[in-house]
Amino acid sequence: MAESLIKSKIRTIPNWPKKGIMFRDITTLLGDPIGLKLVIDGFTKRYQGRDVSCIVGIESRGFIFGGALAYQLGKGFVPVRKKGKLPAETIEESYNLEYGTATVEIHKDAIKKGDKVIIIDDLIATGGTALAACKLVEKLGGKVIEIAAIVDLPDLGGTKKIKEAGYPVFHLVEFEGE
Repeated sequence: MAESLIKSKIRTIPNWPKKGIMFRDITTLLGDPIGLKLVIDGFTKRYQGRDVSCIVGIESRGFIFGGALAYQLGKGFVPVRKKGKLPAETIEESYNLEYGTATVEIHKDAIKKGDKVIIIDDLIATGGTALAACKLVEKLGGKVIEIAAIVDLPDLGGTKKIKEAGYPVFHLVEFEGE
């Protein structure tokens, strides 16, 4: 039931940001108190009691869910941001999106050697953003325990690509062939 309720709260916007893209808009999920609670509770249940050092959230929607999850688990939160948005010394990683390219950064002192992290974002499409975040964590000596997302878009191949790279993936709902 939680899965169908969460899925029903996600709005689909055809042809945005460009023709042929079916954009899964989670702002409607964010605005729904029951849907939002189900998402945070689902992630909390998944990771409660796991050996995790911190939560890494990918800009920008990963900040919302990652911050809430870090709070629930009593862990720190680390942002992965678009290039040029972090004030201290950073490392960066570039990647491809389903509709372009981008570069993300993390502060050099955000992850310590041996830290065990969960990386969280709103959805997995082509997997480029999540894989870039994994590379950043590993460059700093951290270990990715799992990549978590609310939505998986399996037709775009991201989860498959992430698993082939050796990372476990967890999602709450998927939109397949829709």
